[in-house]
Amino acid sequence: MSADFWAGYLSGIIGIVVGNPLDIEKVHRQTRNNASEKLYSQSSAALMRGTAAPILGYGALNALLFFSYNRSEEILKESASARGAGWITWTAGAMSGLAVWIVSAPTELIKCRAQMSIPATSSWAILKQILRQEGVRGLYHGGVVTALRDSVGYGFYFWTYELAHRCWPAAQEHGSEAASGRRDTPRILLCGGIAGIATWASVFPLDVIKSRLQTQPYSASATPVLVYHQTLAGKRRHGAWQIAKDTYREGGIRPFFRGLSICSARAFLVNAIQWAVYEWAMSGVNAGNENAQLLPQSCND
Repeated sequence: MSADFWAGYLSGIIGIVVGNPLDIEKVHRQTRNNASEKLYSQSSAALMRGTAAPILGYGALNALLFFSYNRSEEILKESASARGAGWITWTAGAMSGLAVWIVSAPTELIKCRAQMSIPATSSWAILKQILRQEGVRGLYHGGVVTALRDSVGYGFYFWTYELAHRCWPAAQEHGSEAASGRRDTPRILLCGGIAGIATWASVFPLDVIKSRLQTQPYSASATPVLVYHQTLAGKRRHGAWQIAKDTYREGGIRPFFRGLSICSARAFLVNAIQWAVYEWAMSGVNAGNENAQLLPQSCND
């Protein structure tokens, strides 16, 4: 497999371990109404709840994301007359967002349900319960909203990251870095963090709908193992459009942005680290390839 695949895999795992505690807080804020109470405690165990599914899923998701983005960008640049245009970057990001849907939809579903489960339930137990009650199709509950969120979000993700690099003051570039094309660490961290914030700001209402949709009770007949809005317990699950209308009736536009501040803090931290790990890994691979090319030909004879 290519270097960008494994660099993406590594950065995805590190990012989710760092950001999971803040992600739990984000999901809880998104899925509770104004009258409900916090039904969880911020113990060390609670802060890592739902980590198993993301560690396994987001490593693969991030690997597929970067692999798909780089290949999509290459294809678009070959077929487009305006090379390097911003729309190419955005479109390649959107295409890669759709490509990761097969991984992101079940990963998000299991993660959100594990984070909201009372009593605490492992990701593995939730996976088995979904398969037993609904089959493989149940893993993709909320998949359409997830796909739309990922496509739009990752379009802005890569576009913002590259735009931030292009807007970086030229005076801050060291001569050796400019000559080699490598990006220095402060630049990577800041641009990655900005890209993370821009991504979530562009799709946060969709993410709220997705989280509420996926954390409804599993079925009307079974005893709910998840807490969503307590008024929904025992009722039939709603679709995305009904969830959106219910959320608006709850408090207008405000519930669609509940948790955005904590999400922005998490997005900056996680994506700064993810981009740094990815760029460092790719830089190491490229340096190794360059050294290999510089070996004397006699050594290969």
